[in-house]
Amino acid sequence: MKLTVIGCTGSMSGPDAVASSYLVQADDVAGRTWSVVLDFGPGAMGQLLRYLDPADLDAIGISHCHADHMVDLVGMHVFRRWNPAGALGPVLTFGPGELLPRLNGVDGTPAQETYATEFSFRTVSAGDSLHVGPLTITPYSALHPVDAFGYRVEGPGSNGDRVSLAFTGDTDLCEGIEAMADGVDLLLAEAAFLEGRDAVRGIHLTGRRAGQLAAGTSGQGGRRAAGRLVLTHIQPWTDPADPLAEAAAVYTGPLEAAAPGATWEI
Repeated sequence: MKLTVIGCTGSMSGPDAVASSYLVQADDVAGRTWSVVLDFGPGAMGQLLRYLDPADLDAIGISHCHADHMVDLVGMHVFRRWNPAGALGPVLTFGPGELLPRLNGVDGTPAQETYATEFSFRTVSAGDSLHVGPLTITPYSALHPVDAFGYRVEGPGSNGDRVSLAFTGDTDLCEGIEAMADGVDLLLAEAAFLEGRDAVRGIHLTGRRAGQLAAGTSGQGGRRAAGRLVLTHIQPWTDPADPLAEAAAVYTGPLEAAAPGATWEI
C-alpha cells in the first residue's frame, strides 16, 4: 500500500502546497492498481494530475464538509462530465450525509443537480466498512464542529502482509479517533494547533496531542503505538518544526511532516 501527499496545508492553500488531499493506492492479486483519494481541498484537482489520471480513480473519501477538504470536487465534476474523451461515469464518493448539498452550495447549483453522472455518493457511519478493490476503509467518528470522520485503511503490504494507515481528518482527541489509531502502521494526523497558542478544544490536534495519539497514551491509554507518525494540515503561518517538536516530546517512533509529493510504502 502506498500513500502519496497531494496537498497538506491546513485551512487554506499555502505558498508551497495546496490544501488537504492524499492518494492511497494498492495492487490486487491480479496486479491491478486501485486508487483512492482522501479529501479534496482547494488545488487538489490540479495537483492530482501530477500523480494519476483522474479517469483511473476508484473512489474519493471526504472526512468532513469544510471547504478546505472538499471544494475541488467541483473540478472533478467538470473533468468527469465534460471530458473530451466522453463522460467518465460516476466514481464512488463517500463521506458525511451533507456532502451533496454542500457541493451544491460551493458550486452554486440548485438541489435538483445531483451530480449522479459524476459521483456515486455514499453516506458513511462509524464502523461501517467499505471495500475498494483490496482496500478496506473504515470510518471512525471524529471530534470537530461539523459531522466528521477519520478513516482507517487496511490493504496489502509490500511484503505480502496486511498493513494499515489511518487518517484523522480534522479532529481533537476522542474515543473514535483513538480507536482508529490503535496499532496502525502509519498514522497521518492533523496538527493544526500548538500548545500554548491555541487553547480552544474540540476542533484540532496540537503536535503534542497528535504525538500522544500515535504513542497510544491519550485518553485512557493502553493502546498500541503507531509504527510511524506523519503530521499534516499545518497552516502556512506555522513553522512545521514546532508541531514536530511537540510530537517528538511524547512519541519516540519515526516522525515526519507531510510535504507535497512525499510518498510512503507500507
